[in-house]
Amino acid sequence: MSGESVIVTPGRRLGLAEEYEAGSGTYVRNGLIYASILGTKIIQPTADATAEETSDKTSDTPAKPLVFVERKNAKFAIPAIGSEVLCKVVRMNPRAASVAIMMVGSVPCQEDFLGTVRVQDIRATEKDSVQMINSFRPGDIVRAEVISLGDQRSYYLATTKNEHGVVFAQSTAGNTMIPISWEEMQDPKTRDIEKRKCAKVF
Repeated sequence: MSGESVIVTPGRRLGLAEEYEAGSGTYVRNGLIYASILGTKIIQPTADATAEETSDKTSDTPAKPLVFVERKNAKFAIPAIGSEVLCKVVRMNPRAASVAIMMVGSVPCQEDFLGTVRVQDIRATEKDSVQMINSFRPGDIVRAEVISLGDQRSYYLATTKNEHGVVFAQSTAGNTMIPISWEEMQDPKTRDIEKRKCAKVF
């Protein structure tokens, strides 16, 4: 029987490797367990292990709970104009960022939809001064709004609203950063500051 469950996105920290066993849909780095796929985080307590697997084992070290990520296929989310989506930046050029849409509202997509955030759709003001490299980086998780339909299975997105922008990013050192302003995030370990178009923290 599963214990705690919550929807997580790739790169989300799930726990400490010294406290949990890393299962499917996860990876371990620097002693921390992260989600490698979009899905539901599930913690399977030690007590859920079968008696056959544990009865014949003798060890002074108790077994650790198992944490894994399971894809959810019960619902199928399709973006529409006006939808708020969560997406991951996969590649960039000076004019646009290509993203994979992973969630529509709070519902995961069964497969990633393609999206594009053009440089003119990043901010509502001072559009001529916006630089893509100072707004997003590959791997960032971004909250955005669908503003129009492009080619088949492709969407144009915008982050012009205050609540839209980067919600999760890792520094060049590989640490999860925190927003310190609407255009900057900081690595709490190295104290390095990187430019981003940050989503408003509620």
